[in-house]
Amino acid sequence: MIERIAIIRNNQGIHCRPSAKIVTEASRFPCVVRVIAESGDADLKSLLSLVSLGLQEGSRIRIQVSGPDEEAVCDRFVQLFETHFDFPPLSLDGRSGMVDSLIPD
Repeated sequence: MIERIAIIRNNQGIHCRPSAKIVTEASRFPCVVRVIAESGDADLKSLLSLVSLGLQEGSRIRIQVSGPDEEAVCDRFVQLFETHFDFPPLSLDGRSGMVDSLIPD
């Protein structure tokens, strides 16, 4: 088993959309992948389990992987949990990129 620390970077935390992406990714691997937070722990192959942790931006979590290619898989989940999933990203002036494309300056 291998374990790494990650910090949630997504502005809205790990809500349904990022959770679905994480669970889909976890399903690709034959390993057991778990996340441990202050609010509990979750199997990353269970959407409900992950969402129920209520992970917010800045939350510190531990990711545990047991099985084939543990290091590479663990690194992948650290990368996912530290991703900004909110789209479209904000422009430099703080407006949504979607608004920028719809409303000319």
